[in-house]
Parts: sequence; C-alpha cells; structure tokens
Amino acid sequence: MTTPITPGSPEPVVTSDDPIRSSSPIPTPKAAPPDILRCAYMELVVTDLKRSRDFYVDVLNLVVTEEDEETVYLRTLEEFIHHNLVLRKGPVAAVAAFSYRVRTPEDLDKAVAFYTELGCRVERRAEGWNKGIGESVRVEDPLGFPYEFFHDVEHVERLAWHYELYTPGALVRLDHFNQVTPDVPRAVAYMEDLGFRVTEDIQDEAGTVYAAWMRRKPTVHDTAMTGGDGPRMHHVAFATHEKHNILSICDKLGALRRSDAIERGPGRHGVSNAFYLYLRDPDGHRVEVYTQDYYTGDPDNPVVTWDVHDNQRRDWWGNPVVPSWYTEASLVLDLDGKPKPVVARTDSSEMEVTIGADGFSYTRKGDEPEEMPSWKQGEYKLGHQL
Repeated sequence: MTTPITPGSPEPVVTSDDPIRSSSPIPTPKAAPPDILRCAYMELVVTDLKRSRDFYVDVLNLVVTEEDEETVYLRTLEEFIHHNLVLRKGPVAAVAAFSYRVRTPEDLDKAVAFYTELGCRVERRAEGWNKGIGESVRVEDPLGFPYEFFHDVEHVERLAWHYELYTPGALVRLDHFNQVTPDVPRAVAYMEDLGFRVTEDIQDEAGTVYAAWMRRKPTVHDTAMTGGDGPRMHHVAFATHEKHNILSICDKLGALRRSDAIERGPGRHGVSNAFYLYLRDPDGHRVEVYTQDYYTGDPDNPVVTWDVHDNQRRDWWGNPVVPSWYTEASLVLDLDGKPKPVVARTDSSEMEVTIGADGFSYTRKGDEPEEMPSWKQGEYKLGHQL
C-alpha cells in the first residue's frame, strides 16, 4: 500500500511495503527466476584502450588480472573472482553486459526459461563470453538491457591482506549499477519478478516515480532504475571503506591535473545515506565511488520514499546536481554488439521539476519556493547558474 507524500509530513516517508505500482507491467513469467547473488561485473566497450587502462589502473588503482591487445580484466582489492570490470576495445563507447552471479549452475537453466517465456533474445555459451567466467547466459531483457548470468568462475587471490598494495583511495568491491529507463514503475515490476526488492525511491505528490533503488545482496542496491531516455547506463559504482578514501581520490585527481574527470561531489547522498563521488572516464562512462550505506537484508526492511522536491534527496547537504548528471548516460549494446535505440521518457523528468525553469526545491517541507535563500535559488535554476 502506498503511503502518500503530504505537506508537513516528516521526510523521508518510510513504509513497510513497496510503494511503486506499474500501470503497464511486463507479464510475470510462470517460470521461476534465477537466484541472483549480486552484481558481479560490467563489460564496457572503450574506444582507446590505453587511455581507459590508464584511468582505471593508474588513477583508480584497480588491479589487472589479465590483459591483451583488445581487452583488460580488472578487479577490486577484496574480490576473489576473476574480474569486476572488463574494458574491451571497440568502435563505440557503450555497455556490453550488466553481469550477475547466480547461486548454482542450475540457475542458468532458470534464466533461460524465465527470459524465453518473456519472449526475449537469449544466448548461452558453455565457455562464457569472457576469461575467468564459465558457462553464461546473456539476454536482451524486456527493458532493452544486455544482462548476463553466470555461476562458475576462476578464483584469483583476494588481496585484502596485502596492505602494501592499498592506496589512500583503494577500491575494495563492486557495489552497484545504475540504469536509465523511460518507465520506472514498469522496470521495478519486472525486476521484482526477477527477485529484486525496492529499498528507496523518489516520487512526487501525484505518484510519478523518478527513480528506485533495488537490491539482491543486503545493501541499498545492486542496481537502480533512474527515469530518463533509455535504455542507457547511468553509472557503475565501486565501494571504498571510508569517506576519506574518496577525498584522497579527489586530491590525487587534482595533483595529476585531472580534476576535469570529477563530474559531481564529493558529498553525502540523502538516498542511500552513502558518501559519493562521480567521475567520468575518457569515453564519458560515469563511475561512482561510494561508501557507508546501510544494511537492508531483513525481509521486513522498510522502504524509504523521498519527495522529488526535497533538495536533500540527491545530496544531503543540499548541493546542486549538475545538469549532465541528469541528461548524459552511456549507450548499451544488443547481443550483436550494436547500440540499442534510445526511447524518450514521457513522464516528467527529475531535472525539469526540480532545477528547470518551472521547478523548485525545498529544505523544509511546507516552505514556499521563494523562501529558498537566494544563494540556493541560483543553484537550482539553470538560467542563474552562471
């Protein structure tokens, strides 16, 4: 049952139930979904492999597991599977796979049955698509995203105890994906059929849903569904242990005269409560560095709903969201390696209703728009940002 957002109510609204309902859901398959453990890796296509390798290895200090002239396999310091990120040289910068690990080999059979019933394109390879990954299933899901499921992996050394390898900005694990899709409620209903659960969302008083955070592992999310023109990839996120690690990355980028890679932050999210930094790699792929969200693993974990006009939802300190963060995202590929067409969102956009010409934000629920201090109004009106 939805708890409405009402003037004067405390923010955010916490409910025990999923507050999102789709008016045009994708049919629920009779076949059981695969049992997904966690987001495991992303395969990125990059146009200049050396430049991308320099960014992810020399700047962000991801560990090279293997590489050749066409591909670099990277992992975080505490990972024990072969990789968390694949950089593959190609003509168009895009995402080739959002990859999830499943609990058992039999879950691959379930993935095939689940997506076949949905009428999706499904491919299965005994040898997998990438080194270090065994038998895998790839699909073009109902939202247009390339999903991969696998169980068997090559184990590599977990470097958690090799403190001589740790840098001040050490990345320790892959945390989540973020996907851009035109119809968030439709995406949420489908992901719930796949076994995901909502932890937080952003809505307005009319019930328009702007974004939703969904999990399999017991954190805030393994992926988020963000409203916008899609299918596109908004960002891939890696976790650090502490917020000082994120500050160190900012200092390093400044020292290297690469501060132009910083798109947004550092800051504290309202949604997820996590400390964050958004970077752009040499191809423009967005990377978040993320830490200190919270446990969500209990079956009765309450859902948190944020008002789209609450200026602390995206940044707890009320700092502005740059327009590129709302409008720009990476293309995704079909199973033939061709970019998927992008479909326009028809519902209201979060940027338009909060920082556009007619938008407004508030710090305290019930304040009139003109009560926002002048130094804040300029941050939320595009025409005043100069």
